[in-house]
Amino acid sequence: MTTNERAQILAEALPYIQQYHNKTIVVKYGGNAMVNQELFEAVMKDIVLLSFVGIRVVLVHGGGPEINEMLDKIGKESRFIKGLRYTDAETMDVVQMVLCGKVNKNLVSAINRTGGKALGLCGADGSLFQAVRKTDAEGTDYGYVGEIVKVNPESVTTALDGGYIPVVSTIAQGVDEAVSYNINADTAASKLAVALKAEILILLTDVPGLMLDPKDPSTLLSLVHLSEISKLKKDGVITGGMIPKVDCCVETVRQGVDRCSIIDGRVPHSILIETLTDAGIGTMIKK
Repeated sequence: MTTNERAQILAEALPYIQQYHNKTIVVKYGGNAMVNQELFEAVMKDIVLLSFVGIRVVLVHGGGPEINEMLDKIGKESRFIKGLRYTDAETMDVVQMVLCGKVNKNLVSAINRTGGKALGLCGADGSLFQAVRKTDAEGTDYGYVGEIVKVNPESVTTALDGGYIPVVSTIAQGVDEAVSYNINADTAASKLAVALKAEILILLTDVPGLMLDPKDPSTLLSLVHLSEISKLKKDGVITGGMIPKVDCCVETVRQGVDRCSIIDGRVPHSILIETLTDAGIGTMIKK
Protein backbone atom coordinates (compact mmCIF):
# COMPACT_ATOMS: atom_id res chain seq x y z
CA MET A 1 0.00 0.00 0.00
CA THR A 2 1.38 3.41 -0.97
CA THR A 3 1.60 6.38 1.36
CA ASN A 4 -1.13 8.13 -0.64
CA GLU A 5 -3.45 5.13 -0.28
CA ARG A 6 -2.88 5.08 3.48
CA ALA A 7 -3.65 8.80 3.64
CA GLN A 8 -6.83 8.27 1.63
CA ILE A 9 -8.02 5.63 4.09
CA LEU A 10 -7.42 7.98 7.01
CA ALA A 11 -9.25 10.80 5.22
CA GLU A 12 -12.19 8.47 4.54
CA ALA A 13 -12.50 7.82 8.27
CA LEU A 14 -12.85 11.52 9.17
CA PRO A 15 -16.61 11.98 8.59
CA TYR A 16 -17.35 8.83 10.60
CA ILE A 17 -15.12 10.00 13.46
CA GLN A 18 -17.02 13.30 13.40
CA GLN A 19 -20.39 11.51 13.25
CA TYR A 20 -19.67 9.22 16.19
CA HIS A 21 -17.63 11.63 18.32
CA ASN A 22 -18.94 11.49 21.90
CA LYS A 23 -21.57 8.93 20.83
CA THR A 24 -21.85 5.47 22.37
CA ILE A 25 -21.14 2.22 20.53
CA VAL A 26 -21.82 -1.13 22.21
CA VAL A 27 -19.79 -4.10 20.97
CA LYS A 28 -20.77 -7.66 21.86
CA TYR A 29 -17.58 -9.71 21.80
CA GLY A 30 -17.35 -13.48 21.55
CA GLY A 31 -16.76 -16.39 19.20
CA ASN A 32 -13.54 -17.06 17.29
CA ALA A 33 -12.34 -13.46 17.72
CA MET A 34 -12.06 -14.19 21.42
CA VAL A 35 -9.90 -17.33 21.24
CA ASN A 36 -7.66 -16.57 18.24
CA GLN A 37 -4.71 -14.49 19.49
CA GLU A 38 -4.27 -12.44 16.29
CA LEU A 39 -7.96 -11.57 16.16
CA PHE A 40 -8.00 -10.90 19.91
CA GLU A 41 -5.21 -8.33 19.56
CA ALA A 42 -6.93 -6.73 16.55
CA VAL A 43 -10.17 -6.27 18.54
CA MET A 44 -8.27 -4.71 21.44
CA LYS A 45 -6.59 -2.24 19.05
CA ASP A 46 -9.93 -1.39 17.40
CA ILE A 47 -11.57 -0.69 20.76
CA VAL A 48 -8.69 1.49 21.95
CA LEU A 49 -8.48 3.42 18.67
CA LEU A 50 -12.19 4.22 18.70
CA SER A 51 -11.88 5.40 22.29
CA PHE A 52 -8.91 7.63 21.46
CA VAL A 53 -10.83 9.42 18.67
CA GLY A 54 -13.60 10.33 21.11
CA ILE A 55 -16.09 7.47 20.68
CA ARG A 56 -17.62 6.05 23.87
CA VAL A 57 -17.10 2.29 23.51
CA VAL A 58 -18.69 -0.35 25.73
CA LEU A 59 -17.49 -3.95 25.40
CA VAL A 60 -19.96 -6.67 26.44
CA HIS A 61 -18.51 -10.18 26.46
CA GLY A 62 -19.46 -13.81 26.79
CA GLY A 63 -17.02 -16.61 27.46
CA GLY A 64 -18.46 -19.93 26.29
CA PRO A 65 -15.16 -21.66 25.43
CA GLU A 66 -13.58 -20.69 28.76
CA ILE A 67 -16.65 -21.89 30.67
CA ASN A 68 -16.58 -25.21 28.79
CA GLU A 69 -12.87 -25.59 29.58
CA MET A 70 -13.41 -25.03 33.29
CA LEU A 71 -16.39 -27.40 33.40
CA ASP A 72 -14.25 -30.06 31.69
CA LYS A 73 -11.56 -29.58 34.34
CA ILE A 74 -14.00 -30.33 37.15
CA GLY A 75 -15.56 -33.20 35.21
CA LYS A 76 -18.93 -31.59 34.60
CA GLU A 77 -20.70 -32.00 31.29
CA SER A 78 -21.91 -28.92 29.38
CA ARG A 79 -25.61 -29.09 28.51
CA PHE A 80 -27.53 -26.87 26.12
CA ILE A 81 -31.30 -26.53 25.80
CA LYS A 82 -32.71 -24.64 22.80
CA GLY A 83 -29.31 -23.01 22.26
CA LEU A 84 -28.94 -21.84 25.89
CA ARG A 85 -26.53 -23.31 28.44
CA TYR A 86 -28.43 -25.24 31.11
CA THR A 87 -27.13 -23.69 34.32
CA ASP A 88 -27.55 -25.59 37.56
CA ALA A 89 -26.15 -24.21 40.83
CA GLU A 90 -22.68 -25.72 40.35
CA THR A 91 -22.47 -24.53 36.74
CA MET A 92 -23.61 -21.06 37.82
CA ASP A 93 -20.69 -20.87 40.25
CA VAL A 94 -18.32 -21.70 37.39
CA VAL A 95 -20.00 -19.26 34.99
CA GLN A 96 -19.77 -16.41 37.49
CA MET A 97 -16.16 -17.21 38.39
CA VAL A 98 -15.03 -17.45 34.75
CA LEU A 99 -16.99 -14.51 33.30
CA CYS A 100 -16.61 -11.98 36.13
CA GLY A 101 -13.12 -13.16 37.02
CA LYS A 102 -10.82 -14.67 34.43
CA VAL A 103 -12.38 -13.48 31.16
CA ASN A 104 -13.35 -9.99 32.31
CA LYS A 105 -10.02 -9.19 33.94
CA ASN A 106 -8.04 -10.63 31.00
CA LEU A 107 -9.92 -8.27 28.66
CA VAL A 108 -9.40 -5.30 30.97
CA SER A 109 -5.67 -6.05 31.19
CA ALA A 110 -5.39 -6.48 27.40
CA ILE A 111 -7.05 -3.11 26.72
CA ASN A 112 -4.83 -1.42 29.29
CA ARG A 113 -1.69 -2.98 27.77
CA THR A 114 -2.80 -1.73 24.34
CA GLY A 115 -2.85 1.82 25.69
CA GLY A 116 -6.51 2.16 26.62
CA LYS A 117 -8.13 2.70 30.00
CA ALA A 118 -10.54 -0.12 30.81
CA LEU A 119 -12.74 -0.84 33.81
CA GLY A 120 -14.30 -4.24 34.45
CA LEU A 121 -17.95 -4.54 35.50
CA CYS A 122 -20.41 -7.37 35.86
CA GLY A 123 -24.18 -7.18 35.70
CA ALA A 124 -24.46 -7.27 39.48
CA ASP A 125 -22.32 -4.14 39.94
CA GLY A 126 -24.59 -1.20 40.68
CA SER A 127 -27.56 -3.51 39.91
CA LEU A 128 -26.64 -3.05 36.23
CA PHE A 129 -28.64 -6.06 35.02
CA GLN A 130 -31.65 -7.16 37.06
CA ALA A 131 -33.30 -10.40 36.01
CA VAL A 132 -35.81 -13.12 36.79
CA ARG A 133 -35.57 -16.82 36.02
CA LYS A 134 -36.17 -17.47 32.32
CA THR A 135 -39.33 -19.32 31.34
CA ASP A 136 -41.04 -20.08 28.06
CA ALA A 137 -44.46 -21.23 26.86
CA GLU A 138 -43.41 -24.90 27.06
CA GLY A 139 -42.28 -24.57 30.68
CA THR A 140 -38.66 -25.41 29.81
CA ASP A 141 -36.27 -25.53 32.75
CA TYR A 142 -33.06 -23.65 31.94
CA GLY A 143 -31.79 -23.57 35.52
CA TYR A 144 -30.16 -20.30 36.56
CA VAL A 145 -30.60 -18.63 33.18
CA GLY A 146 -32.12 -15.20 33.53
CA GLU A 147 -34.28 -12.81 31.61
CA ILE A 148 -33.40 -9.14 32.09
CA VAL A 149 -36.29 -7.07 33.42
CA LYS A 150 -34.42 -3.86 34.23
CA VAL A 151 -31.15 -2.17 33.30
CA ASN A 152 -29.55 0.47 35.52
CA PRO A 153 -26.75 1.88 33.33
CA GLU A 154 -25.40 4.37 35.87
CA SER A 155 -22.22 2.38 36.59
CA VAL A 156 -21.46 2.21 32.84
CA THR A 157 -22.16 5.91 32.17
CA THR A 158 -20.05 6.88 35.18
CA ALA A 159 -17.16 4.85 33.76
CA LEU A 160 -17.63 6.38 30.30
CA ASP A 161 -17.77 9.90 31.74
CA GLY A 162 -14.49 9.17 33.52
CA GLY A 163 -12.80 8.27 30.24
CA TYR A 164 -12.89 4.50 30.81
CA ILE A 165 -13.84 1.71 28.42
CA PRO A 166 -16.38 -0.38 30.39
CA VAL A 167 -15.92 -4.13 29.95
CA VAL A 168 -19.14 -5.85 31.01
CA SER A 169 -19.66 -9.53 31.82
CA THR A 170 -23.17 -10.92 31.44
CA ILE A 171 -24.14 -11.98 34.95
CA ALA A 172 -27.33 -10.50 36.38
CA GLN A 173 -28.64 -9.85 39.86
CA GLY A 174 -31.77 -11.86 40.59
CA VAL A 175 -34.80 -9.88 41.70
CA ASP A 176 -37.15 -12.85 42.14
CA GLU A 177 -34.61 -14.91 44.11
CA ALA A 178 -31.39 -14.13 46.01
CA VAL A 179 -29.26 -15.60 43.22
CA SER A 180 -27.17 -14.59 40.22
CA TYR A 181 -28.34 -15.43 36.72
CA ASN A 182 -26.49 -16.33 33.54
CA ILE A 183 -27.58 -14.02 30.69
CA ASN A 184 -27.26 -14.49 26.94
CA ALA A 185 -24.55 -12.04 25.83
CA ASP A 186 -26.39 -10.85 22.69
CA THR A 187 -29.47 -10.05 24.79
CA ALA A 188 -27.45 -8.29 27.48
CA ALA A 189 -25.64 -6.16 24.88
CA SER A 190 -28.96 -5.27 23.26
CA LYS A 191 -30.61 -4.23 26.54
CA LEU A 192 -27.57 -2.18 27.53
CA ALA A 193 -27.40 -0.45 24.13
CA VAL A 194 -31.03 0.62 24.49
CA ALA A 195 -30.51 1.85 28.07
CA LEU A 196 -27.44 3.86 27.02
CA LYS A 197 -29.23 5.29 23.96
CA ALA A 198 -26.31 4.00 21.90
CA GLU A 199 -25.76 4.93 18.29
CA ILE A 200 -24.81 1.41 17.17
CA LEU A 201 -24.87 -2.14 18.49
CA ILE A 202 -22.26 -4.38 16.89
CA LEU A 203 -22.48 -8.16 17.25
CA LEU A 204 -19.23 -10.00 16.48
CA THR A 205 -20.02 -13.45 15.05
CA ASP A 206 -18.31 -16.33 13.23
CA VAL A 207 -20.14 -15.72 9.93
CA PRO A 208 -19.88 -12.92 7.32
CA GLY A 209 -23.39 -11.71 8.18
CA LEU A 210 -26.85 -12.42 6.81
CA MET A 211 -26.61 -14.19 3.44
CA LEU A 212 -29.23 -15.26 0.90
CA ASP A 213 -27.22 -18.47 0.54
CA PRO A 214 -25.40 -19.38 3.78
CA LYS A 215 -22.73 -21.21 1.75
CA ASP A 216 -22.03 -18.27 -0.58
CA PRO A 217 -20.48 -15.14 0.99
CA SER A 218 -21.09 -13.23 -2.26
CA THR A 219 -24.83 -13.24 -1.39
CA LEU A 220 -24.24 -11.17 1.75
CA LEU A 221 -27.00 -8.67 2.48
CA SER A 222 -25.17 -5.50 3.50
CA LEU A 223 -28.33 -3.60 4.51
CA VAL A 224 -31.64 -4.95 5.77
CA HIS A 225 -34.60 -2.83 6.91
CA LEU A 226 -36.99 -3.95 9.63
CA SER A 227 -39.80 -4.19 7.08
CA GLU A 228 -37.87 -6.92 5.22
CA ILE A 229 -37.26 -9.23 8.17
CA SER A 230 -40.56 -11.16 8.07
CA LYS A 231 -40.15 -12.07 4.39
CA LEU A 232 -36.53 -13.13 4.90
CA LYS A 233 -37.67 -15.48 7.67
CA LYS A 234 -40.52 -16.81 5.53
CA ASP A 235 -38.13 -17.40 2.62
CA GLY A 236 -35.74 -19.34 4.86
CA VAL A 237 -32.93 -16.80 4.64
CA ILE A 238 -32.96 -16.19 8.40
CA THR A 239 -32.73 -19.62 10.03
CA GLY A 240 -31.11 -21.49 12.89
CA GLY A 241 -28.74 -19.57 15.13
CA MET A 242 -29.20 -16.41 13.08
CA ILE A 243 -32.85 -16.08 14.19
CA PRO A 244 -32.13 -15.00 17.79
CA LYS A 245 -29.35 -12.63 16.64
CA VAL A 246 -31.61 -10.93 14.10
CA ASP A 247 -34.52 -10.81 16.59
CA CYS A 248 -32.13 -9.19 19.07
CA CYS A 249 -31.17 -6.56 16.49
CA VAL A 250 -34.79 -5.91 15.52
CA GLU A 251 -35.80 -5.33 19.15
CA THR A 252 -32.79 -3.04 19.68
CA VAL A 253 -33.60 -0.86 16.67
CA ARG A 254 -37.31 -0.74 17.54
CA GLN A 255 -36.37 0.62 20.96
CA GLY A 256 -34.38 3.53 19.60
CA VAL A 257 -30.84 2.43 18.68
CA ASP A 258 -30.12 3.79 15.20
CA ARG A 259 -28.73 0.57 13.77
CA CYS A 260 -27.30 -2.85 14.55
CA SER A 261 -24.53 -4.60 12.67
CA ILE A 262 -23.83 -8.33 12.53
CA ILE A 263 -20.19 -8.59 11.45
CA ASP A 264 -17.55 -11.27 10.95
CA GLY A 265 -15.24 -11.32 13.95
CA ARG A 266 -12.87 -13.63 12.03
CA VAL A 267 -11.81 -10.66 9.86
CA PRO A 268 -9.04 -8.64 11.53
CA HIS A 269 -10.14 -5.08 12.40
CA SER A 270 -13.73 -5.77 11.34
CA ILE A 271 -14.93 -3.25 13.97
CA LEU A 272 -12.93 -0.44 12.33
CA ILE A 273 -14.07 -1.50 8.86
CA GLU A 274 -17.70 -1.35 9.98
CA THR A 275 -17.52 1.96 11.82
CA LEU A 276 -14.95 4.06 9.94
CA THR A 277 -15.17 3.09 6.25
CA ASP A 278 -17.65 3.69 3.43
CA ALA A 279 -17.85 0.00 2.49
CA GLY A 280 -18.45 -1.41 5.98
CA ILE A 281 -18.61 -5.13 6.58
CA GLY A 282 -21.35 -7.62 7.48
CA THR A 283 -25.08 -6.87 7.67
CA MET A 284 -26.53 -3.60 8.98
CA ILE A 285 -30.13 -3.65 10.26
CA LYS A 286 -31.99 -0.31 10.31
CA LYS A 287 -35.54 1.00 10.47
